[in-house]
Amino acid sequence: MRLALSLGRRGLGRCAPNPAVGCVIVSEGRIVGRGWTQPGGRPHAEAVALAQAREAANGATVYVTLEPCAHHGQTPPCAGSLIEAGVARVVVATGDPDPRVDGGGVAMLRAAGIEVEVGLCAAEAKADLAGFLKRVTEGRPLVTLKLASSFDGRIATASGESQWITGTDARRHVHAMRASHDAVMIGAGTARADDPSLTVRGLGVAHQPIRVVLSRHLDLPLDCQLARTAKEIPVWICHGRRAAPELVSAWAGIGAQMIEVDEAEGALDPKSVLNALGARGLTRVYCEGGGGLAASLLMADLVDELVGYTAGLALGAEGRPSLAAMGIGRLAEAPRFDLIEARAVGSDILHRWRQRQR
Repeated sequence: MRLALSLGRRGLGRCAPNPAVGCVIVSEGRIVGRGWTQPGGRPHAEAVALAQAREAANGATVYVTLEPCAHHGQTPPCAGSLIEAGVARVVVATGDPDPRVDGGGVAMLRAAGIEVEVGLCAAEAKADLAGFLKRVTEGRPLVTLKLASSFDGRIATASGESQWITGTDARRHVHAMRASHDAVMIGAGTARADDPSLTVRGLGVAHQPIRVVLSRHLDLPLDCQLARTAKEIPVWICHGRRAAPELVSAWAGIGAQMIEVDEAEGALDPKSVLNALGARGLTRVYCEGGGGLAASLLMADLVDELVGYTAGLALGAEGRPSLAAMGIGRLAEAPRFDLIEARAVGSDILHRWRQRQR
């Protein structure tokens, strides 16, 4: 099952809206098939593993990280394929809450006389599949908020200089994180100040995440890097209802997908933004700022994971903070996260945190 989990992670960022599943088929103590969800979401992990195992799947044990699907979509149900292959036993890490499945896959297998076990490495599988599970149950993607800052929590000097606070290894890790998410998201301020490309570079990765920009009034330069590459790499722009129609048309004309969302308190409503992204199939979003967007997501309780890169330099109170004001008066009001990883990345410290369960 741990091998199946590691295989499933290969699909992260590449198979939305489908889950990134891993599958291993074992016969007489030997692995005869393995697979993971392919780019675009098909074929499914079980189909890939069965194609590799062929006749050896008959009588074998299958380890799969998510309950096999039980419905007919663009491909036949994986539960049916496992039955046709004659497998003897299926070990499932966690169930699929999708209403089209939700126990149906396990029921199909058991009705066919196949032994089924559910729950092996369930916690690990739920963590890997959190984006898919959140979209199914809450209608929005998982949000990972990244903050790269000085030791004293600053993201730039008072003059705005920020390249580079963290070192090469940390920046390379950021690119790997981008690659494992369906989309990278920033606010309009970051788009204007940094003119980022938001692409994955230096890793030999062909796949690129969708670039999402939140801009209430569409006050973005039409000659920025995102605009120049919108036809090659997807750009989605979330904007308010009062954005000028000529700007909406201009961005759509250069290849951007325009998404109108609700506003709240003079800004784009972050929940409306995430619901719109979830409705379009996104399961994992990597937010790279800036401080205003980060603060709004935290205040709305919409951050599932924090990824921090802390450098060994201090910029002082005059430096630009990593988060905008959040209006917190008491510690009890502050969002809390639990540490899941901390280690050195080159000359910087990487620390990952997961939203504390209430």
